[in-house]
Amino acid sequence: MTRPDMALPAGLVLLTGGKGERLGGPKHDRPHPAGGSWGGHLVEVFRAVFPEGPVCVLGQALPDHPELKPYPDPGEGPAVALRLWAAREDVPAAARWWIVPCDQVRWTAEDLAAWHAQAVGADPEATRWVMAEQDGHAQPLGGFLGHGLRPSLAAVHASTVRRLAEGVGSLTVPQDCAAWQDVDDPGDLRAWVAPPG
Repeated sequence: MTRPDMALPAGLVLLTGGKGERLGGPKHDRPHPAGGSWGGHLVEVFRAVFPEGPVCVLGQALPDHPELKPYPDPGEGPAVALRLWAAREDVPAAARWWIVPCDQVRWTAEDLAAWHAQAVGADPEATRWVMAEQDGHAQPLGGFLGHGLRPSLAAVHASTVRRLAEGVGSLTVPQDCAAWQDVDDPGDLRAWVAPPG
């Protein structure tokens, strides 16, 4: 495994290839209350913390970030998209990658900065896939993958992201932040946009 350059910033892998069947269509280009699209919001959150960090979009293009040309996604789920991305030779260098789906719409720059600091503290050499653990469940999406794990990730033939993470080596960090909650169906969407109280 290649050791990453710890002087490099983190990078973003944004998953936008989902069909969003339970919400009646794709999620990545839905309007976010904070402005832009769901996917675009996550790019802005990432760039607020890592302005020089590379961004890889896997799947569909973002309407508010046409400069980000998406990497191919065959539409066979996030595990396949991630394996194909990991096998590419044109992926820019980063210390570690924040792997996040476009429907984790609750992230803020403050949440991401705090989570990155925790991930670095738990895995300073970026040799694991650092995941959040909430209510006894590991959540690989929203986690940080060490850049040097990409060759191992490309070689893991798994159909789920959780199995990919297990295949390259992972560790969990307990979390209680809401940022990992995705918006997957109409009930989630109503709960997210409902006014407080």
